[in-house]
Amino acid sequence: MNALIEKDISCPYCGETIDVVIEILDDSQEYIEDCQVCCRPITFNIDIAIDGSTTVSVHSENETY
Repeated sequence: MNALIEKDISCPYCGETIDVVIEILDDSQEYIEDCQVCCRPITFNIDIAIDGSTTVSVHSENETY
């Protein structure tokens, strides 16, 4: 079952805190969404653990992780 969560994240470019809505799917995912303030592309990584817990991390396009 898919769920929506609301999360505050900090833009890796401008540092502004923005509120985003994330759709949680059954598998881990990665996608790009533009910052609502500076319009630069933020890469979102959504990881789903075996126990069902969700971790959201963000980084800039050029950042390695």
